Amino acid sequence: MCGIAGFVGTDSLVTGSERAVVLDRMCQVITHRGPDEQGTLVTAEVALGMRRLSIIDLAGGHQPLSGCRDGTATVVFNGEIYNYRELQADLEMRGHRFQTHSDTEAIVHAYEEYGAACVEHLRGMFAFALWDARERKLFVARDRVGKKPLYYTVTPQGTFVFGSELKSLLEYPGVRRETNAEAVDSYLTFGYVPDPLSIFQDIHKLPPGHHLFFDGADVTVTSYWDFDFGGAADASGVRQEEDYVDELRALLDESVRLRLIADVPLGAFLSGGIDSSAVVGLMARHTNRPVKTFSIGFREDSWDELKYARVAAKHFGTDHHEFIVTPDICGIVDELAWHFDEPFADSSAIPTYMVSKMAREYVTVVLSGDGGDELFGGYTRYVIDRQRSGFANLPRFVRRGLMQPLSRHLPHGAWGRNYLNNVALDPVDRYIDSVSVFTGLNKPSLYTGDFRRRLGTTDAAARFRDYAARPQTGEPLDAMLYLDSKTYLPGDIMTKVDRMSMAVSLEARAPLLDHKLIEFATRIPASMKLRGLETKYIFKRAIRDFVPAEILDRPKQGFGVPLQEWINNQLRSRIRETLTESRTRQRGYVEQAYVNTLLDEHERGRRDHAPALWTLLMLELWHRAFVDETGGGVARAARHATAGLMPVVA
Repeated sequence: MCGIAGFVGTDSLVTGSERAVVLDRMCQVITHRGPDEQGTLVTAEVALGMRRLSIIDLAGGHQPLSGCRDGTATVVFNGEIYNYRELQADLEMRGHRFQTHSDTEAIVHAYEEYGAACVEHLRGMFAFALWDARERKLFVARDRVGKKPLYYTVTPQGTFVFGSELKSLLEYPGVRRETNAEAVDSYLTFGYVPDPLSIFQDIHKLPPGHHLFFDGADVTVTSYWDFDFGGAADASGVRQEEDYVDELRALLDESVRLRLIADVPLGAFLSGGIDSSAVVGLMARHTNRPVKTFSIGFREDSWDELKYARVAAKHFGTDHHEFIVTPDICGIVDELAWHFDEPFADSSAIPTYMVSKMAREYVTVVLSGDGGDELFGGYTRYVIDRQRSGFANLPRFVRRGLMQPLSRHLPHGAWGRNYLNNVALDPVDRYIDSVSVFTGLNKPSLYTGDFRRRLGTTDAAARFRDYAARPQTGEPLDAMLYLDSKTYLPGDIMTKVDRMSMAVSLEARAPLLDHKLIEFATRIPASMKLRGLETKYIFKRAIRDFVPAEILDRPKQGFGVPLQEWINNQLRSRIRETLTESRTRQRGYVEQAYVNTLLDEHERGRRDHAPALWTLLMLELWHRAFVDETGGGVARAARHATAGLMPVVA
């Protein structure tokens, strides 16, 4: 696991020896991603750099790494390729000669053999940049699901700049920090900035399942993989339920087994939920010593969650570690803004960071249960959507002509206002509304006139509607699963896990997001995922023979935090002070009168506006970290690495 950065091109801002200096800064600012060593390649055309967290072939996996056939292909790579041994054997039969036992070398030889199609042969998580000296092109690829991040931009001088984190790109002279109005709108809507947008106008994320070529003039982005629900349309009735259960169980076992490859200590996050318990149970089958497991809770209200983690730990005989944590919230929020690079409003980043920090004291690699909800229909919002689906049968003039106008005329804090607006919407818009922080009902009051003019006709939900329309199975659940897999999964879940684990130099692996498992899961009929109002029906059947019933039948509970309590107590004065300061008001995005309404209603206990207030706070703290402070990125990175996100352990 590593962090990568670099640039291709020559311009007047970075010449001669300055190229190596700039590349070094781009790497140093992401030292937390790879504390073990730094490697660079600097020529007249290209500069490639990486920070390494050594996991496989500790002695021989140095980067940048060149192919041995003619040395014209050189790669920097972030991630893990789990089938590299099989790939190496196949390539050796085709005449390739390997000099190391690292998965990195398998990538460069696969490119020499297959060109851009090399990504189709890789099973794992990855973001890499490969310089093809013969063709004088840079080839950049990101894994199918978006487990590993990749930002890029082309400067006004024509230089292509890339990095695992946005902060690396900001070390390159000439990269502009103009905020993207569409990205701000998307953030305030969904709590994160979805691909391919970034918070800055001229910087982009390479979407999951895509690769690109840069030939010195043009950037060509191409999709090479996608979630395919096409097979589910005619699958019902063709196969018996038991057949799906058997194949699913075998794929789960294989996916976990592959992710146990490591030359360093390995463990697992254990929340006590269905997904993490299944992963730990399968790990226990393939190891000859107790699996090291890690759980955390909060003093405010966490004992129920830890209780289930203990049940799983005892059942699987793990070497279990749990921590009751009281974090320094006021200090942590600034650190979160720094590590995420972009505004990010998922407060479960806090426990994700903390469990990563604790695990890193014992292991270098952890397995997690991320991805199961998107694959198998595990979120309670799918149940809620099904419960509300009957409202779509009401005549449109009743929903749009009576219910919606009534919701708009109700006072802001009135009970039932948001619900009435939600059920009046068409099905796809109803679901998008339900996953939004600030909805279309409230945005007219939230946004300033100037910001609305900047946005023009831009609609944050437009891309989401397009995603929801792609599955042609006729099943509403398939549309929601596809939408979440293209947006929430990479934009929120994978971003959170990557940034918080890499903040402490810990590698996190997600076996439930193995692409072969995904390709099978998308062919399972929706009726076997959400059975009536029971979520994850088929997944529970597949693991019921080894996961305790007490866990399988427990109510759904996310990896949450006592955000309302924190905002009401430790963060109360900090939030009010920050959101009412003059420099916050001068950003020009939101109406101060509306912010005051949120603060007043929340502080008086009239409504719980904790998610909305947290979203606004993180936007402002991001501004202060990345727009107001424009220099000293390497020094600030060193400060953050030294300080850490220090929790108090009880």
